[in-house]
Amino acid sequence: MNQCGADSGQSQGKRIDEGSLLIGSLNKITKVIAVMSGKGGVGKSSISSILAANLSQNGYQVGVLDADITGPSIAKAFGVKAGTCTASEYGLNPPLSKGGIKILSINLLLENEDDPVVWRGPLIAGAIKQFWEETNWGHLDYLVVDLPPGTGDAALTVLQSLPVSGVVIVSSPQELSLMVVKKAIKMVKKMDINILGLIENMSYVECPDCGKKIELFGNASGERVSAEMSIPFLGSIAWDNQINKLMDAGEIEFYKKLNTVDKIVDLI
Repeated sequence: MNQCGADSGQSQGKRIDEGSLLIGSLNKITKVIAVMSGKGGVGKSSISSILAANLSQNGYQVGVLDADITGPSIAKAFGVKAGTCTASEYGLNPPLSKGGIKILSINLLLENEDDPVVWRGPLIAGAIKQFWEETNWGHLDYLVVDLPPGTGDAALTVLQSLPVSGVVIVSSPQELSLMVVKKAIKMVKKMDINILGLIENMSYVECPDCGKKIELFGNASGERVSAEMSIPFLGSIAWDNQINKLMDAGEIEFYKKLNTVDKIVDLI
């Protein structure tokens, strides 16, 4: 973490040690939403980004914590570059996106965005806890936490260490994906944490000529699985190439408003 900040490592580290009692002490975060999926490749980071962006568009103060330490994508999605994160006696200072969303991701602390983070579980868990405990988030109405796929150390750290208000589960129509996602749902239930509901991403694609919905990845099953698992179904989201373009361009926060976000706000 020494690369975060413009001052020399030794003097900067000394100031952080002296102000350790102040780290995070001024934070006031009203709600923490974790976005989770047992399966990779279902668009969880896209949903996390759009959720945060839509909340911001609704006038809320929002931050995003990228807990996917080994596969981070949030900084790029919001167009936030390495070197824009600083440090002070209050901890890490998350930079702002173009729309004013506070962003913190391991990629902001790397020399090159494609440098790998080859860490074992305890180091990953420690980094996530530092992002929560030693970051000057200030006042936020919502902190969205983008979890990596699976039910391992990172997910456990977030669900056990952070005051999670609710979990959003992301899936896609494939039966294989739904099978693995059920594992994540059962994990959250065992930990007695509120599940806000399930979003089925890439549920269909709409033909630009006739408007017909084409189910590219199999029959939409999110509503059925939600009923089986006794959790709310938050809705289906179509495959939209505009999402890919905006993620690559670092402008995902300008994606259109989704009704799904209003449902989440109502449930939390």
